Formats: sequence, structure tokens, C-alpha cells
Amino acid sequence: MATVAPWDITPGQARALAMLSHKELGHQESVRLSDLAEKLRIAARSTTEVVDDLQERALVERRPDPTDRRATLIVLTEEGDKVAEAIRQARHAEAEAFFGRLSPDDRAHLARILAQLRDT
Repeated sequence: MATVAPWDITPGQARALAMLSHKELGHQESVRLSDLAEKLRIAARSTTEVVDDLQERALVERRPDPTDRRATLIVLTEEGDKVAEAIRQARHAEAEAFFGRLSPDDRAHLARILAQLRDT
């Protein structure tokens, strides 16, 4: 995906960063690995691989869950937060360039249709 190319991030890793970013989780500081898998709608094993890759790049870190010693919490590092925000801004700019040709009415109509499709 061209939008994430400058960061050498896969689309799956970009989705994980977006989910982990404070903007996506309502200022939650961490998320359990199992909850991240559910949010990403991928198998726990695949989530582990994504998190391993992000941790290797120092974009996330694992911490023990203080409420359940069997669980692991995933937290964005400061660098991970910066990368997540930069990707979000790049995607926003790309969407504006693409959809900017539509009138405000057409954009509202498209948003309504997409929301209806998403909710079915």
C-alpha cells in the first residue's frame, strides 16, 4: 500500500498501530493481545506475528497485565505513536485528494451508503 510505504509497514501492521493509537481506543493506554486480535479480526497467532514485528522495530512493547498474569498488554511506544499519527495524517490527505472531487452532498451521500453497508 503506497500510503504506508514511507514507513516500511505492512497494511496489517498499520491497522494494528491504528488500533493501538490513543485516538482509536479512546485514550486507552494498553490493550490485551487477545483483544487486539479481536479488534483486528485476525487469529491470535497472526496478531502475535504482527506485534513481534512492531516490537522488533520498537513501535510497541509488551507488558504483563497486572490484573491477569497469563495475559500480555500491548502498548505503543513514543515512536509507535508518532508513526501511527503520521500514517493517519497521510491516509487522511490521500482520502481528501481522492474524495475531494465530490461535492459536499455527494460525500454525505457516499458516507451514508458506506455506513449502511458497514452496519449490515
